[in-house]
Amino acid sequence: MKSSGGSVRSRERAAFWLRWGLASALRCCCWSGRSKLKQSCDVLIVGGGPAGLAAAIALRLRGADVLVADALQPPIDKACGEGLMPDSLDALSRLGVDLPPDAGAPFRGIRFVDERSFVSAEFGGGRAGLGIRRLTLHSLLVRRAEEAGVRTAWGSPVVVQNGLPIRVGGERCRYQWLVGADGHASRVRSWAGLEDRTLKHRRFGFRMHYRVRPWSPYVEIHWSDLGQAYVTPLSEQEVCVAVVSRFPERARVREFVNSNPLLRARLYGAEATTRERGAITTSSRLRRVVSGNVALVGDASGSVDAITGEGLAVAFRQAALLTESIAAGDLARYASQHAGTLRVPQTIAAAMLLMDQRPSLRRRVLRVFAERPALFQKLLTVHLREEPLPKLLLRYGPELGARLLLAGQF
Repeated sequence: MKSSGGSVRSRERAAFWLRWGLASALRCCCWSGRSKLKQSCDVLIVGGGPAGLAAAIALRLRGADVLVADALQPPIDKACGEGLMPDSLDALSRLGVDLPPDAGAPFRGIRFVDERSFVSAEFGGGRAGLGIRRLTLHSLLVRRAEEAGVRTAWGSPVVVQNGLPIRVGGERCRYQWLVGADGHASRVRSWAGLEDRTLKHRRFGFRMHYRVRPWSPYVEIHWSDLGQAYVTPLSEQEVCVAVVSRFPERARVREFVNSNPLLRARLYGAEATTRERGAITTSSRLRRVVSGNVALVGDASGSVDAITGEGLAVAFRQAALLTESIAAGDLARYASQHAGTLRVPQTIAAAMLLMDQRPSLRRRVLRVFAERPALFQKLLTVHLREEPLPKLLLRYGPELGARLLLAGQF
């Protein structure tokens, strides 16, 4: 006789608990005083965006009983550049997320463009990234979570108040581990006393979609004194245009496009297929991301400016690291290694934001890259973790510095 889904789940959960020992299991049983709690799980994840769902899927694949709670209903949208780099696609593949052929459009590299120069770099080994609508990606993650057996509480407000138990949909929830995946303004972070953070940069992002045939096999980043515009192919007849700027009143998508001759020509007469959507992007770092049995993941745990396009890749790395730590029954590893997930992206972001703040430096850097594309190619390998940043700086730093000095003389 075949086992029922419930008995399979029970065996998986029992195996998961055995790794932590009987004492932990008893502490997280579904009884509280004289009444049985209706909401009980091994891991409660507050926030059902890509970071929370990636962590949920990874934990469920290790046998944990996971509950994801979010006040919104899927699919959940967010303004972003909508480009997945090859390492993000690898992470999704490890989670078992199936990306149908028509889910998006491939791109083979990155191109920087300004009014004087352009330079391109391709991913090595014939690899490609994928331009995909945020709504499509979220739907695929939700589907995979459900297939894996993750329990979800969509449309369920999560009440997080200091000194009080967490309530999901009006009911108290008992859990062994609590994961805050609730974004920049994380309430779990505040509830757990983890608000000690450094906010390094804050900028504004806006996104629209246009019905037009992609003109480039790359994700193009168009630089100007107003900020950057990311153009990502999404299908044979659609592109995403995302603008990131320090000047929200001057750098909405239409204003940026009209101020940029190249983009204005490319998008002339193209129909906007969606309304403009905005978001805040930051670079921030927390002193701690763990408190007792509470851990933060994704933007709740620190963030990288959207200029790097690294937000989802960082979240997926953190989700994998967090899963290993919870499976081992100890968040110390996650606490000690979390900073490493942000180190390279934030270093790259700091350099690119310096270019954003100093137009003359940006023109010199792009001119050097255009004259020496191999330097830009090497930078992309660091971005994808294919080569360590110190090695790149040691080998190419002197040449880059000399070229920048020479470029400044003309």
